[in-house]
Amino acid sequence: MTRRSTSATRAIYELARLYGIQTSYTDIIARRRRRASVTALRAVVQALGAPLERASDASAAIRERWRQLWQRLSEPVMVAWEGRGDLEIRTTRSQAEGRLSCRLRLETGEIRQWTCKLASLPVDRAAEVDKVEYAARKVSLAQLPYGYHRLELEIGGRSAETLVVSAPRKAFVPEEKTAGKTWGVFLPLHALHSCQSWGTGDFTDLGALMEWVNEQGGGVVATLPLLAAFLDEPLEASPYMSASRLFWNECFLNIESIPELAVSPAAKSLLGSREFRREIDGLRAAPLVDYRRGMAVKRRVLSELSQSLKSHGGFRWAAFQEFVGSRPLLQAYARFRATGDRLRSPWPTWPQRQRSGELREGDYDEEAQLYHLYVQWLTHQQLQTLADKAHAGELGLYLDLPLGVHPDSFDVWRERTAFAHGVSGGAPPDRFFTQGQNWGFRPSHPQQIREQGYRHFIACLRHHLAYASILRIDHVMGLHRLLWIPNGMKAIEGVYVGYRPEEFYAILALESVRTRTLIVGEDLGTVPPAVRPAMARHDIHRSYVVQHKSNPKRGGGLSTPSANSLASVNTHDMPTFAGFWEGQDIQVRAEMGLVDEAGALAEQKRRSQLKNVLVAFLRRRGWLAETDSDPRSLLGATLAFLCASPARAVIINLE
Repeated sequence: MTRRSTSATRAIYELARLYGIQTSYTDIIARRRRRASVTALRAVVQALGAPLERASDASAAIRERWRQLWQRLSEPVMVAWEGRGDLEIRTTRSQAEGRLSCRLRLETGEIRQWTCKLASLPVDRAAEVDKVEYAARKVSLAQLPYGYHRLELEIGGRSAETLVVSAPRKAFVPEEKTAGKTWGVFLPLHALHSCQSWGTGDFTDLGALMEWVNEQGGGVVATLPLLAAFLDEPLEASPYMSASRLFWNECFLNIESIPELAVSPAAKSLLGSREFRREIDGLRAAPLVDYRRGMAVKRRVLSELSQSLKSHGGFRWAAFQEFVGSRPLLQAYARFRATGDRLRSPWPTWPQRQRSGELREGDYDEEAQLYHLYVQWLTHQQLQTLADKAHAGELGLYLDLPLGVHPDSFDVWRERTAFAHGVSGGAPPDRFFTQGQNWGFRPSHPQQIREQGYRHFIACLRHHLAYASILRIDHVMGLHRLLWIPNGMKAIEGVYVGYRPEEFYAILALESVRTRTLIVGEDLGTVPPAVRPAMARHDIHRSYVVQHKSNPKRGGGLSTPSANSLASVNTHDMPTFAGFWEGQDIQVRAEMGLVDEAGALAEQKRRSQLKNVLVAFLRRRGWLAETDSDPRSLLGATLAFLCASPARAVIINLE
């Protein structure tokens, strides 16, 4: 390697750090530091917007980055914990004798204005960039009400605006005297079948499950994400690759409870036809959920019902129009989905104008637009019924907020600057996925989401918190950092990019307290040291999962779940207890290429050790008889151990 190439390499690593990139991380399998490659770093800094066409551009890009960091008067976002905080402002030496004008616009509309001499603010740090001297000082804010406020600053012709997130330090936690320990169940809604549902569970089935759990004395019903999905072209049924994190999946609507059915002869005729009944019977009898076929069947009826609503008018039509009129983003979503229905292709392949975000009348069918508006109104109504039922019975509806969204989603089309392009989010190798994971979604751009005041994240939260008593944050480590995998590279070559966790936690705490919703973080896998202390500091509950917590090296079996955790034997993407006990998951992962042959053999050996340790632990603690080794008894003993622990809730997977 030449001196010039060595210098360029060092410059790229320095540039990466300036953009908040972690240039190495600890591999939890090998227990050693894994250093990012220059190739991966170049791709990631380019995705972040660095002017880096060639390696030799790195030095110039470093100077440009320093200019960006110091030329901005203030950061786009600041946190005021409990209404108090300090904002750093950066000014030039020539402005040292000037006056800083401050105008704070509170969320309520109240305006507070003041000025101060810049020289009266102490200097925290200083720097010289391109022969210009800069100084960083602090402006203190106090006695702010909770909320999102806007602070406008101006000095010497320079101005900036900062979003001030004034938040409680801790998220909502129910008082022990009103909501202590409880238990509940988990079941994906597609797996919840009844005599009335059409091959997949629906919101009425979920309501019936909630009633049953309540009758048994339980307090929580959890399910997978219920978000909008592409169930035609393209087809993507995964609840973690949604068509939007801002709208719901109409696949789960209960058709027979929709009021328009009573006044729609066309829909009733369709439902009563022999051909249609045969189609529904086929969906019910199928061994797997056929999303494309099932959604096509439901859409035929829902389309008729939407037209019936429009033709009959009356109070339902008026209520529908009021709902739509109060949600401008819903109208954009409906036009987006209707355009996709007509073109039958993902938006990156659309003509330039539509691809760029401009849709006009004539780009889509109005009936299709009405359909998408109508089904969102219906899902709102049926979910609201569930939420009301949950609150009335002191039962928690436990929803799940996925980390990402489909790359061809409405969200990426609408908020494209909020997402990084040319990379995917994922996770490094761990014990369950020895090759790492590429989840396929576009990560949030850490700077652009701040420039936008986290509007998309806040909207996604509110979309769920309107109905949930408990909300699970998928891969909570993503509030701190996320593995970015450049297109064409493997997950093991990914690079960690940092975010502003305190800003995320402030938003979570504020929205949680406002809606009285318990927040749970999924903290499984590769967890940086700072994550769990931060969760504890802000009362974000942890996820305790037996399959993650048993460790043969400790020799003690299981650690005890803490009071600020929700405990379970497994999660939706882990094997069932029986599958875990028999090692079926190891074989499946090997067949899928998620673990190599050596990894599979090592995992089989480790699994045998885990089983012995778990049995010994349960017998030692008195939960399992000395002569009993039946898997059902082992599962019962494990659940008994969890229920006796301090965990706030124990969640039982019904599958």
